[in-house]
Amino acid sequence: MTHTSAEYELRAGRVVRRNKPIATRGLNSNGNRRLKSVFISAATAGGVCHPWQPYLDNLKEKGMKSDMARLTLARKIAALSLAIWKKGESFDPKKLNWTN
Repeated sequence: MTHTSAEYELRAGRVVRRNKPIATRGLNSNGNRRLKSVFISAATAGGVCHPWQPYLDNLKEKGMKSDMARLTLARKIAALSLAIWKKGESFDPKKLNWTN
């Protein structure tokens, strides 16, 4: 098994291995991969038409890489989907808040 330098720390002058799990960069261990794929696909397909295209273009103009901009859009779509689902409303693009 390979270990990274981040898995070790210095204690009392000795290097000891940490017992913490490796970070998953914002994902938790019980994340739904299929649902993640659905939202990333929605961001990829929706990034070429209104109302998502201006938001995606704005992120890219600010210097964000394409893949990170698409991931940001996927997270926004996921948050909007959850809010709409909880409120029981229908989607209205006029209510979108594009401030970052």
